[in-house]
Amino acid sequence: MAVGIFDSGLGGLTVLDAVSRRLPDVPFVYLGDNKNAPYGVRDAEDVYNLTTAAVSRLWEEGCDLVILACNTASAAALRRMQESWIPPEKRVLGVFVPLIEALTERQWGDNSPPREVAVKHVALFATPATVRSRAFQRELAFRAIGVDVEAQACGGLVDAIEEGDMILAEALVRSHVDALKRKMPEPQAAILGCTHYPLMQDVFQAALGPDVTVYSQADLVAASLADYLERHPGMLGRGENAICLTSGNPRKVSDQATHFLRRQVEFQSA
Repeated sequence: MAVGIFDSGLGGLTVLDAVSRRLPDVPFVYLGDNKNAPYGVRDAEDVYNLTTAAVSRLWEEGCDLVILACNTASAAALRRMQESWIPPEKRVLGVFVPLIEALTERQWGDNSPPREVAVKHVALFATPATVRSRAFQRELAFRAIGVDVEAQACGGLVDAIEEGDMILAEALVRSHVDALKRKMPEPQAAILGCTHYPLMQDVFQAALGPDVTVYSQADLVAASLADYLERHPGMLGRGENAICLTSGNPRKVSDQATHFLRRQVEFQSA
């Protein structure tokens, strides 16, 4: 009954932690494409090809339901996958919708027409590829009207976090927030549109100020997944083992992941 979680690197481990706490009886298979990370600087075709290959690998592990815990993959590949690639008996879900549902205060599956919401000025911090895709703005437009979104591509931040250089990561966060504020001086809410960024949430909050509501993804995705599985219990696949897989060097990735989560994590070769 395993569920697959995919990310280009280590960021999706924040989602893995959250869903494991929320659903302790469900075995999760995590796959990080560390060999090809980061995805945020790749073009859409490249991201699509890498993402479909990774999802296929998770299906081989018995995961009929896969969560794309990678905002770049969700933004650049998911819609195309859903339209023409995913077979009827499988499901692949992204991480944008739970975030937007929270921002617009709509229940999961609420397909009523878009309406005005309280938050009018939203800052989006994401990878360059996610920003280019405009996927967040497109999904938001299905649910809300009159919301101004200013996106800031946070170049270099994922690399700094994965390398464990938190001094550089903090400096980059403050630089990107400053750049965003020059375009939108008074955002009401901020979206951390990358699963690496929750590790820097306190820095984002401090740079943005106490009046800005900062939305992060891991716990929202966990709540949405729990709700989805309650309504679709048949999507729990045949897999039984909770494992972490990587396309990179398992020993190196295990060391990085252990540092990343501050607990022991062991990866196997995918």
